[in-house]
Amino acid sequence: MKAGRLVSILLLLQTRGRMTAAQLAEELEVSVRTVYRDVEALGAAGVPLYGDAGHAGGYRLLDGYRTRLTGLTPDEAEALFLAGAPGPAAELGLGSVLAAAQLKVRAALPAELRAHADRISGRFHLDTPGWYAEAEQAPFLPAVAEAVWSSRVLRVRYRRWAEPTDVERRLEPYGLVSKAGRWYVVAGPGPRTFRVDQILELTSSEEEFTRPEGFDLAAWWTAYQRDFHDRLYRGEALVRLAPGVRLPRAADVRTDHEGWTLARVPVESVEHAHGEFLRLGTDIEVLEPSELRERIARTIAELAERYGNSASPCGD
Repeated sequence: MKAGRLVSILLLLQTRGRMTAAQLAEELEVSVRTVYRDVEALGAAGVPLYGDAGHAGGYRLLDGYRTRLTGLTPDEAEALFLAGAPGPAAELGLGSVLAAAQLKVRAALPAELRAHADRISGRFHLDTPGWYAEAEQAPFLPAVAEAVWSSRVLRVRYRRWAEPTDVERRLEPYGLVSKAGRWYVVAGPGPRTFRVDQILELTSSEEEFTRPEGFDLAAWWTAYQRDFHDRLYRGEALVRLAPGVRLPRAADVRTDHEGWTLARVPVESVEHAHGEFLRLGTDIEVLEPSELRERIARTIAELAERYGNSASPCGD
């Protein structure tokens, strides 16, 4: 809608400063001509917005001009308070800062939007780690976060899975990612990914680094995960699944005459697939590869032998 787009232009210029019509058009996913019309509409409404020509030109707001947050919709207000996850913020040492920011935003909201924000924060709580996952201790997380903010080089002693396990590394921390309750630092050169809880020692330095121009942390992480899964799931299994049972990443799905589903599923390894498929009990039958099928059959036979004797182990 045009009204929402006008508010977006105001907020973009307010937070980023000078922007060209092309930059605004790309951000809002509209044409440059539409941006020109919107800018004219803002000017006609009395917004002190100026445009400069030339290579370094663009649109900007008069210094000191600020717009109130009255352009928020109820859904946006709810999302704003839902997105402010207190757990990760506290881990980064920003818990009190987040609380203060939310108080200020809440005070600036109209009464009806304030009610929506209070409702969402009172009814939803984000707790990302799994039930059986031990809480990861990452004592150097605040120091890593500070280095990310200040673009300072870190020197760390890091524990990895391969030999030699403990290594010295010089990191240029580009950003932090929280994944399933575990923190990762994406750092150059490379960049590469390091688990923050595996940092054994850390020394901050006064050496500054330059973050690569145009580096997009979210886009890089998405590509990294995709590549990780491509490398992880190198094998494939052909399985039959009981009616109603579904497996992620299953392909070539079809139903046989008994109502069972035949599907090809990417697997990390025979060892890993063996454990994962056994969890489904009688709801799955592995057809291929033969090595996996035979291993599961041996495990089932061993279990049947172990539990076949009904005599109590504590009997006379």
